[in-house]
Amino acid sequence: MNSEKKMRVLVVDDSAFMRGTLVRFFEGDNRFEVIGTATNGVEAVQKAVELKPDVITLDIEMPEKNGIDALAEIMANAPTRVVMVSSLTEAGATATMKALELGAIDFLPKAMADSTRNIFSQSKLLCDKVYAAGRAQINYVRPRVALVKEAPQAGSQLRFKNAEAVLIGVSTGGPKALHQIIVDFPKTSRAPIVIIQHMPPNFTKAMAERLNELCALTVTEAQDGQKLESNHIYIAPGGLQSRVQKTPTGLVFRITPDAGESLYKPSVEVMGDSLFEAVGGHIIALMMTGMGNDGVKAFEKLKQAGAYVIAQDEATSTVYGMPRAVVEKGLANEVLPLEKLAPTIERLLG
Repeated sequence: MNSEKKMRVLVVDDSAFMRGTLVRFFEGDNRFEVIGTATNGVEAVQKAVELKPDVITLDIEMPEKNGIDALAEIMANAPTRVVMVSSLTEAGATATMKALELGAIDFLPKAMADSTRNIFSQSKLLCDKVYAAGRAQINYVRPRVALVKEAPQAGSQLRFKNAEAVLIGVSTGGPKALHQIIVDFPKTSRAPIVIIQHMPPNFTKAMAERLNELCALTVTEAQDGQKLESNHIYIAPGGLQSRVQKTPTGLVFRITPDAGESLYKPSVEVMGDSLFEAVGGHIIALMMTGMGNDGVKAFEKLKQAGAYVIAQDEATSTVYGMPRAVVEKGLANEVLPLEKLAPTIERLLG
């Protein structure tokens, strides 16, 4: 998309009130031009092909053809950047995970965790998400490689023997990227893996359940007081702040409501700082696709203490914000494409 032109948006929702609200949001932001609306999935597919928008906001629950079926058809016939607008129910979270697997860039819940914060008070957040989605990568197809035969990267460290945990920070584009690499994680991992994915409540549980179906390791949503164990991947719960604490028996999760620490819940910065306090630089820290720079300060502390830092490369990042911040700070030991992230972690852990 030409950066000097307004971003062309197609709004799809079966509710006239919601369509009108979203249109007003975009019309009030000079980065956007609303080029059309649709009331169901059938119209969405037709207008995606005819109008060729830069980005689509797509409701999930609609008559005639729902948002998931419409998304699959759009991605097959007219690949377009899509932001899902979903309910904050368990069913809505599961459907959203499916949409992200199918190629949606991001999502925004119609209602937030409490009744005082909903989509109508989140116009800037929605516009920022849609703008980031409209500039995101959509054409990346992950190549399949013979991972067991892959040679180490030139200059990379073959083992990182002192790692007590692996920290993965990720945001926009994360669920799909994690879905693509999770199958490449080894059957065993001596260090627990902690994933901080920017996401509201309910959605992280749905994501953990889906990833657990695909991964040889056990994937769960972390719980307060839970001990971190080898052969496990932990997803920090949405809407809360997650930390780890070192105890005589090992690392333990501490999960609390946000107390003003960060705009992001969960935050890579908050978790990274706690890992720094708990184990110093005995960390492999990976920054993946995402908007903004959450976590870069914590990664800097970890790197100075001796951590091994990896950043996903620009070509395979949906949004090259968070990894760019790590790279531009000079913190990355390696900058790697998506398909090399899991085998590199496996190699480093030995």
